[in-house]
Amino acid sequence: MSVKLRLVRMGRRHRPFFRINAVDGRTPRNGKILETIGHYDPIEKDKSKQVVLNTEKAKSWLEKGAIPTASVAELLLRAGVKNKFVKEMVSRRSKARILVRKKGLPFTKAEKEALKKKAEAEKEALKKKAEAEKKPAEAKPEQKA
Repeated sequence: MSVKLRLVRMGRRHRPFFRINAVDGRTPRNGKILETIGHYDPIEKDKSKQVVLNTEKAKSWLEKGAIPTASVAELLLRAGVKNKFVKEMVSRRSKARILVRKKGLPFTKAEKEALKKKAEAEKEALKKKAEAEKKPAEAKPEQKA
């Protein structure tokens, strides 16, 4: 049986609240829970109160071989529980960033937006240049007449 540390969505519409649970890996998102480790409230304004976690339980599950999801691994890191999964995730992401940048493609949302703005600026510059070329061409026939 593979155990995963997973978020379970609670709360009402437009007011998310998540419990951090140890669950069997084969169960669905809101399936049978082995143990509740803590909770995460993304709406909470005080960052220290957003993640409430029993670190002893989390460490014991990680030692037993539980695999956290990406979001839970980051929450564990934020709460001060170091784990190898975050290091692996960061290294994979940095390798992916390097490969994408070698190809000359954007990696983050900010880079994509910057490329869009640059393309729009180039398009406008081409339009202005085309209009500037049209005006002298139109003015020449008027001078001959």
